[in-house]
Amino acid sequence: MTSRIPTLDIRRFTDPASPADRDAFVAELGAAYREWGFAGINGHGIPQAEIDAAYGVFKAFFALPDEVKRKYHVPGGGGARGYTPFGIETAKGAQHYDLKEFWHIGREIPDDSRHREVMPPNLWPEEVAGFREHGYGLYQTLDRLGAQVLAALALHIGLPEDWFADKTDSGNSILRPIHYPPITTPDVPNVRAGAHEDINLITLLVGASAAGLEVLSKKGEWVPFTSDADTIVVNIGDMLQRLTNHVYPSTTHRVVNPPEAEARKPRYSVPFFLHPNPDFLIDVLPATVSADNPSRYPEPITAQGYLEERLREIKLR
Repeated sequence: MTSRIPTLDIRRFTDPASPADRDAFVAELGAAYREWGFAGINGHGIPQAEIDAAYGVFKAFFALPDEVKRKYHVPGGGGARGYTPFGIETAKGAQHYDLKEFWHIGREIPDDSRHREVMPPNLWPEEVAGFREHGYGLYQTLDRLGAQVLAALALHIGLPEDWFADKTDSGNSILRPIHYPPITTPDVPNVRAGAHEDINLITLLVGASAAGLEVLSKKGEWVPFTSDADTIVVNIGDMLQRLTNHVYPSTTHRVVNPPEAEARKPRYSVPFFLHPNPDFLIDVLPATVSADNPSRYPEPITAQGYLEERLREIKLR
């Protein structure tokens, strides 16, 4: 029987009954990430009403006519902000594009920020009331939760609890509402999201409306991970895998097409891709280098340089 990806209550870390329980949470989270690169997080305190409100405005946008949605597509923008139409993003090495369209919400920063050149202003669809309020509200909520997960992970790595704080406070993080339209053509060669790894530090996935997420285990088995409604799926991305010299793996995952009846229904999901500050230097942490695991990346790279490299690979640049 295939083992299950664990789900942990983060209140054991943020509001622990005892220091021992907090330490146990850190140990269990770190073990889950070393084995799977994935974990479920509950007890996060995000009201379901906040999640539902965000999904409501996202669904309203995707229901707009195609010509209206395309007003918010930025040619040459690499999908950094606004709308990316169906049929563009393609998993690295895949023959066929993913069956999805999506929107990107980024961090709100002042125009005189040193990061403005690589972090453009957000676009907001004027046709959907409450889109900015609920969309950016969920962005900020998931940003705070992600900081808590990184604090626990820092302790497991052997770093100070606040090690990531000043390296992600201006992070080029992205909230990506995704719409996978109904599949009406039999034997379509595409899948909703081809097998891939995420680019960023960690990804927080809130409330997928249907099954389909599968994670590739170390044994080479595709393991379905359909979480409970109150659980947020949090996985390691390639930047954190590189920073930790693959001690914490960025695990391959995909979104498969469901059986016929379910395939004719749309699917929505909202991942939050937590990135470091654009000028953060991704350099292998000394604590993750050993005789058995020598440094795989002798040359460091900035987070922005790495992001641009990867965006070209998935046809968003």
